[in-house]
Amino acid sequence: MKTQPLILRKDQERRLLAGHCWIYSNEIDIQSTPLKTLEPGQPVAILSRQERWIGHGYVNPRALLCARIVSRDPDQPLSPALWLKRIHDALSLRERLYERPFYRLIFGESDGLPGLIVDRYQDLLAVQITTAGMERVRAEILAALEQVIRPKAIVLRNDTAVRELEGLDQGVETILGSPEDDTILLEHGLEFSVSPLSGQKTGWFFDQAENRARLARYGVGERVLDVCSYIGAWGLRAAALGASQVTCVDSSHAVLERVADNAARNQLDQRVGCLQGDAFEVLRSLRDKDQRFDTIILDPPAFIKRRKDETDGTQAYQRLNRLAMELLEPGGLLVTSSCSFHMGRDVFLRTVQQAARRAGRSLQLLEVGQQGPDHPVHPAIPETAYLKTLFLRVLPSF
Repeated sequence: MKTQPLILRKDQERRLLAGHCWIYSNEIDIQSTPLKTLEPGQPVAILSRQERWIGHGYVNPRALLCARIVSRDPDQPLSPALWLKRIHDALSLRERLYERPFYRLIFGESDGLPGLIVDRYQDLLAVQITTAGMERVRAEILAALEQVIRPKAIVLRNDTAVRELEGLDQGVETILGSPEDDTILLEHGLEFSVSPLSGQKTGWFFDQAENRARLARYGVGERVLDVCSYIGAWGLRAAALGASQVTCVDSSHAVLERVADNAARNQLDQRVGCLQGDAFEVLRSLRDKDQRFDTIILDPPAFIKRRKDETDGTQAYQRLNRLAMELLEPGGLLVTSSCSFHMGRDVFLRTVQQAARRAGRSLQLLEVGQQGPDHPVHPAIPETAYLKTLFLRVLPSF
């Protein structure tokens, strides 16, 4: 059956020809291809107004971001053969990079599979489908993953709010095997018990693994504060590097219980403690008690999820970093991150610098990290470069 054409409005193909793969509803010529006649997730052949070939993709007429290009080869439509090829390509990169099978296997657009995220925990795959196009071929994708990876378990983590924008239901589902919500992950010589069924996102934040490794070159000192710690990846890394007192801060009691378990698992429980509470409130309380730390790590959730959050989110980043700097010993190390795509690297650095001036501190930028290579950046899609991690030395004002 011939694929339904999707015709763009005049001059709307330039960004796509440069390599981007997103198409918005206002870029489509609805006179030539009425969106109301298309089904969510339906395959389409994307053409310019002059009927120049752009690519094969899928459409969702109910969403503002209503189409995505998947293949630019006219002879390679959306099919099981394409899924197999893309998964093999993604696997070959990760096997080149990692000795052990703990990584993000599929990173959406960057791996040529927009709308699909797959994290690998050895023999378990945590899969997240975020678009109607990928949902429509879900069975084909899962079959391809089974064929290429041969996992013992597959969990669908479709409990993300992004699915609402596509008109999709949310939920968690076991597709293969009978996995327990307690999987062991290895990172830089440490063992972590993670929760692929109920943890945040898909259970772990692989994107920060390379940045956590960078801690070793700077030294962490004796006292370390890990804010928004989740299950202790940064904090336990600091303890393993020699910190004698690490405090992990998170708002979730269940998460901090997992921190304690992971600390004990690595014989670091005598060095690692926990504080439950709102990050801002805990930092203020520590400041009021004249507490001081040699290293502070800030790895908060995205404060700017949408463009309209920019003002409030920027202020939140500034407050959080100012409070942290007020707790650091002179010459202390601040490791601060933003996973908000809408806040670029330069804006983030400027925001942290403004926080420093308000705290009466001076900064030396030592290094800037991004997401690890299992989250490759697509050069034509700036949205894939979302993580910024600054390594800063904090000094008295000069």
